Amino acid sequence: MVSRAPARADDTHFSGQQPRAVRKALGMLEAVAHLGPGTTAKEIARFAGVPPTTAYRMLNLLVAEGFLVRVPDLSGFALGRRTAELAQAAAAPSPGLHDTVEELRTRTRFAVHVASFAGGRLRIVDRDPDHELAAVSVLSKCPHANAVGKVMLAHVPGVAAAPELLRLTEFTICDPERLARELHAVVVDGYAHEAQECRLGRSALAVPIRDEAAFVVGGLFLQGADGRVGRDETLVRFLVDGAARLTGLL
Repeated sequence: MVSRAPARADDTHFSGQQPRAVRKALGMLEAVAHLGPGTTAKEIARFAGVPPTTAYRMLNLLVAEGFLVRVPDLSGFALGRRTAELAQAAAAPSPGLHDTVEELRTRTRFAVHVASFAGGRLRIVDRDPDHELAAVSVLSKCPHANAVGKVMLAHVPGVAAAPELLRLTEFTICDPERLARELHAVVVDGYAHEAQECRLGRSALAVPIRDEAAFVVGGLFLQGADGRVGRDETLVRFLVDGAARLTGLL
């Protein structure tokens, strides 16, 4: 890690508007963490309660310092390297989880990813390095439209879909009653399925990952081309068995 010069004595004294500026910056980092990669400047400003002009200025500073990065198409922001370093320093992930998921990946041709539901937020914690993570920028924003998001909505108390269900494709479930039936089926069947609801041409399956007390704390999900990833008993069993091996590791 790059070493940094210690702050001068007069730099450590907070006065005037400085505490407020720090709170705004932290609120903007929290906005990106909560809303997920691809969050726009307007969304960040609204979430953090910061005027747009102030938000743009502070976002440029956070990007320059490495706490945020711009997503490849420049449409929004994601957490940067320095934020990730702080998170890793606070709580290093269990090496057992990554090793187990890597072994699972050797047994399938499809992409396998792991998401955490900590704090009621959908966050990717182990991403398949050999496959694209389809529609990553909208996974946390539109949980109703993807398999792992449906697992979170079905199992995590206090987490609900947005009042207005955003349509991402012609197959996205936007009717609240139909979504409620879908989430009930997720609980009964033990898995969630997504068929071109988040991105055309892509489908997914997801199952819950539980902690040692049997609470759902995340999801194991598999993505692939539509028509190849369906409600296949073999694929579902593969994920269920894999999630059982991850119990207590997330």
